[in-house]
Amino acid sequence: MTYEFDYLVFIGRFQPFHHGHEFVVKQALTRAKRVIMLIGSANSARTTKNPFTFDERAKMILNAFGDEYDGRIWCQPLDDTLYNDHKWLQNIQHNITHSVEEDARIGIIGHTKDDSSYYLSLFPNWGAIELPSFENLSATPLRKKYFAQGEIDDNMPKSSQDFLANFKNSDDYDRLVNEYKHIQSFKDDWKSAPYPPVFSTADALVVQSGHVLLIERGGDYGRGLWALPGGFLDQDESLLQCALRELREETGLDIDKKFLKTSQMFDAPDRSPRGRTVTKVHHFELDGNALPKVTGGDDANRAFWLPLGELDGTKMFEDHYSIITKMLGI
Repeated sequence: MTYEFDYLVFIGRFQPFHHGHEFVVKQALTRAKRVIMLIGSANSARTTKNPFTFDERAKMILNAFGDEYDGRIWCQPLDDTLYNDHKWLQNIQHNITHSVEEDARIGIIGHTKDDSSYYLSLFPNWGAIELPSFENLSATPLRKKYFAQGEIDDNMPKSSQDFLANFKNSDDYDRLVNEYKHIQSFKDDWKSAPYPPVFSTADALVVQSGHVLLIERGGDYGRGLWALPGGFLDQDESLLQCALRELREETGLDIDKKFLKTSQMFDAPDRSPRGRTVTKVHHFELDGNALPKVTGGDDANRAFWLPLGELDGTKMFEDHYSIITKMLGI
């Protein structure tokens, strides 16, 4: 059989893998020898938006097609780099060029769902296949039904339905259901506001001797995840004062603003599922031979110094991993 492409690349989060995704893969298999599934948010913690790991999503995908397409579908992880589009494109190019032969005919396939599908135009050296949306399917309402009502939608292959049924028996599912309820309750509190609210927060990125100061979150939202010390802005304080106050409350560390190196706003529209939240992160560089003692307080289970080499996006809250790597250039 003659194929138009040697490889077609399909980029998505597949949270979960549904019939719309399956339609794209089937179309790709008729046009290419192999299909490379770049599974996004592979370095993200479990949240109601990204509830399933890379391995779990790869299993859903491969089990949906079975032995008939054995070896023709490749699943590869793609990390989020929220505030560095060039790094994201570099990751894709590196992933593909190190997986295929030099003269391979490569294309990208997908459908223009919304602004998140802009990537279809970013690879001018590759061919492109744009498909119509399959029955306007989206993973977002499938996740909502799953966490709000505990229902498994039938707009998914059996492999996805079986996985979701088994996942309901896990502690992770119970935690995510509680998190979903917390997010919905938070949103309900603001339903009567005359305008959609925009929340302001401030965070402290404190670094010393190759270590970054983090907290482990308590409460129902983001419980157990690592985060920068920070929180919502009070009416009577500046953003810098807010960052320093939250730092004291959550870690017990009281530092002088003279250690402030730089600050930066982070305003990705969907950075927080609770609602539109803009944060200003203040980067402090401390000196000294010993790391200051810190103790978790307020809504932090604990505070700790983490070597920069041990940063792990799968354990980080919201976009804090992307913020740290962006501000520190790592």
